[in-house]
Amino acid sequence: MHKLFFALWPDHAVRQALVRLQQPVRGRLIPPEKLHLTMAFLGQQPAEALPVLLGILHATHVPPLQLTLDCYGYFKRPHIAWTGMSAPPAGLLAAQAGLMSRLEAAGFSAATHGEFKPHITLAREAKEAPAEFSAAPVVWNVQGLALLESMADGRYLPLA
Repeated sequence: MHKLFFALWPDHAVRQALVRLQQPVRGRLIPPEKLHLTMAFLGQQPAEALPVLLGILHATHVPPLQLTLDCYGYFKRPHIAWTGMSAPPAGLLAAQAGLMSRLEAAGFSAATHGEFKPHITLAREAKEAPAEFSAAPVVWNVQGLALLESMADGRYLPLA
């Protein structure tokens, strides 16, 4: 079994900029190498599902996107502090909707928590929302979608 998810996976420069956004955040900070934007969480999947999921990955067009991370947010129930976009681009929302449609058509049930709210988790166990966003926005030029595995040792391993 493999614990899998689809995500936008930032490069090193974007990761370093995201670390700067973590500075005013209180809680258990996400390590830089794990920062990402989840597009669909699949949970435990058998090894036999990998070829189908790789096919879905290659069939899902994510146009070159420029994400401007310019706000903080807070999910109260799971105590998660995050950064996101005050105006997510239509291309991002369309790519996620297309991915979800392909997954559903192939018989996969991706975990959702209501409407897609694109964000990057900065900290877990946060007691409150981060202070008002006063940092320079982080501009992330997204080049595509990745399929990742959450390993037993806590690492995230990009599969494709």
